[in-house]
Amino acid sequence: MTDTDTKALLPAGLRDLLPPEAAVEAGVVERLVSHFAAFGYDRVKPPLIEFEESLLAGTGAATAMQTFRVMDPVSQRMLGVRADMTIQVARIATTRLRNDPRPLRLSYAGQVLRVKGSQLRPERQFSQAGIELIGVDTAAADAEAVVLMAAALQAVGVADLSVDLNLPTLVPAVCDELGLTEAQRADARRALDQKDAAAVADLGGRAADLLGALLKAAGTAEHAMTALAAIALPAAAAAERDRLAQVLALVRADLPGVTLTVDPVENRGFEYHTGVSFSIFAKGARGELGRGGRYMAGLGNGHGFEPAVGGTLFLDTVLGVTPRPQPRRRLYVPAGAGQAERAKLAAAGWTVIAGLEPVEDPMAEAARLRCGHAWVNGTAHELAS
Repeated sequence: MTDTDTKALLPAGLRDLLPPEAAVEAGVVERLVSHFAAFGYDRVKPPLIEFEESLLAGTGAATAMQTFRVMDPVSQRMLGVRADMTIQVARIATTRLRNDPRPLRLSYAGQVLRVKGSQLRPERQFSQAGIELIGVDTAAADAEAVVLMAAALQAVGVADLSVDLNLPTLVPAVCDELGLTEAQRADARRALDQKDAAAVADLGGRAADLLGALLKAAGTAEHAMTALAAIALPAAAAAERDRLAQVLALVRADLPGVTLTVDPVENRGFEYHTGVSFSIFAKGARGELGRGGRYMAGLGNGHGFEPAVGGTLFLDTVLGVTPRPQPRRRLYVPAGAGQAERAKLAAAGWTVIAGLEPVEDPMAEAARLRCGHAWVNGTAHELAS
């Protein structure tokens, strides 16, 4: 390996995004954000790095293990590089925009950096785009977040979508009613996360019966809601189930062509969520395209919290199932053409590659610069294939 090759190496999980992928990603991001804006979601732009105590306050504590930390040489305070933008948007909403009328609708897009990737998402740096609906706690708000995220993906050409709805607060509500110890809760959580019916049965007693029934309820929305309705749940858990049914009915009405499933015991990745949550998938995608759900927005420590619901799309995965736009035709324009002429050609739909020095053979130069056409004597000439 040469010295140049060594200098070009990047840390694991980081990569250069080259043409045309960089432009494709930028275009998809702008289309997503434009879709959000069309439904009243105003864009905000938080900083890439901020003080650790605010970045990891409140619900931000859930991202602590994925957050890079550095010392700020100016303030001598610890800084954190954002691993997720949701927490930052919640901070903006509950501080700088605390006097704006509710419900507050905000959107965002930007890069995040994580300490390590996962098996399905090995990248440690990638783009996010998403929305937050802050200041209201209703089934209609939950449904709006789900529908808008799915509709935005459809707007950029992603087909064959499916949405998996979850209730990460359902199992804790059941465990509270049953009076399980911390050790028993940990055993139950581990068994449910692994979808291990035998381990759930080993819990014994009413815990095995209720949690086993919840585990079996996962599946299509129709199957799941029928199964959940047949379970004699404690009052708090029954209220969670009823809220899910309301959200599901609203989502089904607005997304008739999207497959809906329910997993009432799924918790992984939803640790700070406080109600109905969701993941979005598409045929052919290597993992989830996005996720979101209900949570409490705020910094804590006397600053207060607000009910919120939102969702985040992962652009590295979204790009894998997004149709590629037709590339603009590249036109080589020899040196000497004025800016007005080049601008006219660009406005007509050409990607104008301007020559900087005179050449004897414009067609050959066009081919060298990977252009399909050359501008000769006031006419675009197509190169022979």
